[in-house]
Amino acid sequence: MRLLLAEDERTLSDALVTILSHSNYSVDAVYNGQDALDYLEAGNYDCAVLDIMMPKKDGISVLKEIRAKGINIPVLLLTAKSEVDDRVEGLDSGADDYLTKPFSTKELLARIRAMTRRQPELTGNVLSFGNVELSRGDSCLKGPAGEMRLANKEYQMLEMMMMNPNQAIPTERFLEKIWGYESESEINVVWVNISGLRKKLASIGGNITIKAARGIGYLLAEE
Repeated sequence: MRLLLAEDERTLSDALVTILSHSNYSVDAVYNGQDALDYLEAGNYDCAVLDIMMPKKDGISVLKEIRAKGINIPVLLLTAKSEVDDRVEGLDSGADDYLTKPFSTKELLARIRAMTRRQPELTGNVLSFGNVELSRGDSCLKGPAGEMRLANKEYQMLEMMMMNPNQAIPTERFLEKIWGYESESEINVVWVNISGLRKKLASIGGNITIKAARGIGYLLAEE
């Protein structure tokens, strides 16, 4: 799942990127409101975390503009302000949730999980296909012959495929969604992770496999 983090305090931003990445999110970090707006208009995010007080454009202004453009991804606002009127303005502007600094990282992660679960395609903490289950809570892959925890990128790739079984996902889509537009990673990182996932699905006795769709990408199908 891909998140945009817009926070102008660099130390906090770096810490949040580390925490979110450890929780199997792909994160793009920006440090002002105009960059946040530009990135969100690219339309490649599942959720956004916006600080309210940012240079160039504040978080509420960004929120109002993306909602006016029909961008309806979940948005969590971060702010040092705790006044009721500020919270009300943020929620009335289209925010899904609101978190006041300082906050617990556990609470931040819980609020992001709650927001994204409200999206119709993301309901539930466990994805199932065939005889295989993928737990969103701990990135654990389970099958008749055992279970194992997936690495960050493997988890995100398999999550995408399990959310879209029997549908070919272009290789470039994996690269953009998981590694990001500005990543220097080349397309062979997708191939390497697909190979690793195939071996892990086989090792847990899964009756599903990742097939190559010639000229398109990859799809998850039952054997």
